[in-house]
Parts: sequence; C-alpha cells; structure tokens
Amino acid sequence: MTVIDSQIHAYEPNTPQRPWANVPNWPDHVTGDEMVAAMDKVGVDGAIFISPFAMYRFDASYAVAVQKAHPGRFALVKPVDPDDVAVADVVAAWKQTPGTVGIRIMLPQESGRAANDPGLERICRAAVQYDLPVNILFWGNLDVGTALVDRYPETRFIVDHLALVQPHVPPAAAEPWADLPKVLELAKRSNAVIKVSGACTLSHQPFPYPDIWSPLARVFDAWGLDRCLWGTDWTRAFACVNYEQAVEPFRLTDRLTDAERAMLMGGACAKAYGWSPTKG
Repeated sequence: MTVIDSQIHAYEPNTPQRPWANVPNWPDHVTGDEMVAAMDKVGVDGAIFISPFAMYRFDASYAVAVQKAHPGRFALVKPVDPDDVAVADVVAAWKQTPGTVGIRIMLPQESGRAANDPGLERICRAAVQYDLPVNILFWGNLDVGTALVDRYPETRFIVDHLALVQPHVPPAAAEPWADLPKVLELAKRSNAVIKVSGACTLSHQPFPYPDIWSPLARVFDAWGLDRCLWGTDWTRAFACVNYEQAVEPFRLTDRLTDAERAMLMGGACAKAYGWSPTKG
C-alpha cells in the first residue's frame, strides 16, 4: 500500500535569516532531509507538508524549498491570513506554486472569530474559486467550526486532528475524547473529511496506545474510512511520541483489515488532496 502522512511539519533552526515567530517545545530542527529520513525508516511514502504556523506564520517559503528538493515526497499546505483583505490574491498565487494541494485556517477558540467573519468568507470563497481544500484547526471550538462548514457548503474542508484538543506535552487530558459526540455529528457534513492525526497523543497507555481504538472505531463508523486521513502531526507531537511510535500502531494493529489500513493510511488522503507520492 501507499502510505501518506496527512500532516507533518518540517523547519530549519531558528536563525536571523529565517527567524521563528514562536519557540515551541519541538526539536531545534527537523529539516526536510531529516523528515524524509524519518519517513524512510518506517516506510512512509509521502506526506502533506503543512507549513508550521507556530514558527513561520503565513510564510511558506521553507516548505516550498523542501518540496522543490523532494518533489515526489511532499505536497504543500500554507496557512492564510483572514485579516489580509487581499487573501484571495494570496490563494490565487499559492494555487500556481508547484506541489500545492491546500490552504489552512487556524480557528481555535482564542482566535475570537465567528463563522460569519468576513476574512473567513474571503478565504472560503477563494478556496472554491481556485479549487483548493481548506484545512482547518478548530479543536476546542467545535461549534464555531461546524457552523463554518455549514455556512460554506461548496467549500471542501479537511478537519485537523480529529477536531479534538491534543496535548503538547503528556499526559493527555483526563477526558481527551469528551467532544467526540460533536465530532461524530460533524460527520454528517458531506463537504468535510477528517484527519486522524495526532491520535496517539490522546492515549493514557504506553505504546502501542491500545486505548485509542474504541473511540477511533466510532470515528471510522461515523465518517467512513474513505473520509478519514491518518497522520502523525509530527513534529507538534514530539514531546508525546516519536515518529515511529506515531506510525507503527496503525501499521501493526489487528483492528484494521489490510484494505481498511490502505484506505486510512493513504487512500483517503490521496483522494482528499488529489495527490500521491512518487519515490525516485
């Protein structure tokens, strides 16, 4: 099967030439070359490279450089700024960038944005015009995120990280799946798919994290495996799991048939983004 990680972040060291906007609890660097080496070690064929908002905000230049160096291994998603009145032009230019497969909105509760925010409208309409899916982070803000998905039925949404708040350091919250009923309700929206990314960080048990499978089974039943995109969310998940630990539970579990595994770990992602990796 072709294995595609639906969400990774790579980045250079923090330097004056490309300074970080923030210094998260991530490794000092996970370059494109280092990411490829980690993927090769565990048999991941390709990945959706989400330009890391934590470091680079709306500047995706490093992601573009990495994709140019490894064009068969990465496809690109860039965060876009709802406060930019010219954001539609940004989306238009991004569409022409080699390797581009999507854009991203950050919509946690602290963003303070409502579903009728004019900046979000500009982005959602531009995404339709230029035929790009909108990756959207709204963990902890499911009501607003769901309202946005409902407000723009012609926009294709890819919901980040199971729409559940995930820890940056262990342990997981006492009830990490508390919002699961809202996630299952969201599955009724035909214009959305969901990333099963960072799931291992929600476990209260050690590797291979057996307690994630019962709630994930409910996600798979509600959404259908052809709308569920496995991913690691590495390096954001760095303090909780290493890359191999985020991959192997899905590769090795007996809770999935071979056909289900192939869809979850690659097929659904290829369908959602219209992209598959090539190794050469």
